[in-house]
This record gives sequence, structure tokens and C-alpha cells, in this order.
Amino acid sequence: MFNINSPLEQFEIVNLIPIYFYSCNLSFTNASFLMFIVIFLAFFWLSLSFFKAKIIPNYWQLLYEEFYFLTSNIVLENLSKKGEIYFPFIFSLHLFLLFSNLLGMIPYSFTVTSHIAFTFGLSFAIFIGINIIGLKTHGLNFFSLFLPRNVPLIIVPLLITIEFLSYLVKVFTLAIRLFANMTSGHTLLKIIAGFAWTMLISGGLLSILHLIPLGLLFVLVGLELAIAILQAYVFTLLTCIYLNDVLELH
Repeated sequence: MFNINSPLEQFEIVNLIPIYFYSCNLSFTNASFLMFIVIFLAFFWLSLSFFKAKIIPNYWQLLYEEFYFLTSNIVLENLSKKGEIYFPFIFSLHLFLLFSNLLGMIPYSFTVTSHIAFTFGLSFAIFIGINIIGLKTHGLNFFSLFLPRNVPLIIVPLLITIEFLSYLVKVFTLAIRLFANMTSGHTLLKIIAGFAWTMLISGGLLSILHLIPLGLLFVLVGLELAIAILQAYVFTLLTCIYLNDVLELH
């Protein structure tokens, strides 16, 4: 009798080093460990890109330059020249999310971005930072963002409420889009893999037919890799768009 683990088991957070301070759980978990691994791999990849840099780039240098230009284009197209000061943060964000998503594709690894607590915490921190930038740039005039010009006085309260709620929704759109895509994709891969394994161990004709879901699994892995790269790009792009909104007061 074979025991097939739940598809959601891969998202379980496990305490590696239990640390408790009164009622607060400050333990070092598998999520914390994977974030350290992501940072280490990102720095290691960058060091490979700069190692013996040549005019004719090597493979690692070419990858780095392509990624650099991709992020640079995101900033320039959405923030123009005024966004250059924010490029280091945007580049770091894009790099961290990309490595987090790709590392989570490795079997028996852990996908940090598949947890709403992480994605919401990240998007909320970005949201707070964007608002601080808006207030610092425009002062109290920043609140005109919630009230377009030449609006009839009678609908001002309703319009401010709608604009404010739609502004707050940005936090959730950032967090839920990344979380939902990574969680659903990894869950589907686990289900298909479990289904293929169940058919294989059943014996008879089913053990041969397991090649069908196995082939589908390889296709889905390729699709999930594309989604992992795309979602890091989309999160970065939306961050730039939201930042541009407070700088330009659209």
C-alpha cells in the first residue's frame, strides 16, 4: 500500500531552528532558509557575470546584461529618467523574485512566493514606500490623487471613496497575483505527478498509460517555468506603474 502525500504538503512551513520570545514565534524556518539561498545564488550569479568580463561577453555576462537591460527598460518605459534613482531597488526586487520562483521549481525545494503572508508583506512594504515617496515629492498635494480635477461637488465624497478603495486594492493585486499563480501551478504539478505515480504502481495496462500524464507533466513544467519568469516580471512592472502614479499624480 503506497501513501501519496497531499499536493499542499509542499507549502508547509517547518521550523528548522525553534526560537520563541514570549508568545512570538521567531523560528528560523524552511522559508527563511530558502530566502538566504536565493540571496546567495543571486550574488553568486552576479559574481559569475562580472568574473573575467570581456568586450565579447561570455555566457554568464550575456545573461546578466540581458536581465539588466530588461529591468532597465521596465524602469525607463514607466518612470522615464526620473526613475533612475529607483533602479537599484527595482533591479534587486526583480532579481529576488525571479530566483525565488525558479528555485521553487526544484523538486523538494520550497517556493517562498507561494505563501500569501510573504507576497502580501512584500507588496504592503512596497505600498508604504511608494506612499512615502509620493508625500515627500508632492507634500499634501499628494492627496489630490484621489480627486480628479473638474469634478462636480455633489459626487466628490463618492468619487474619493471609490478612488481610495481602488488605490488600496493595489496591495492585494500585487500579492494575490503572484501567490495564486505560484500556488496553483505547483499544486497542479504535484497532482499530475501523483496521478502518474499511482498509475505506474498499479500494474497492468495502467502502468503503461502512466506515460500520458508523465508527458503532460513535462509540458506543464515548461509552462510553469515560463509563468515563474513572467510573474517576477509582472510584479516588477506593476511596482513601477504604481510608483509612476504617485510621482505623476495620475
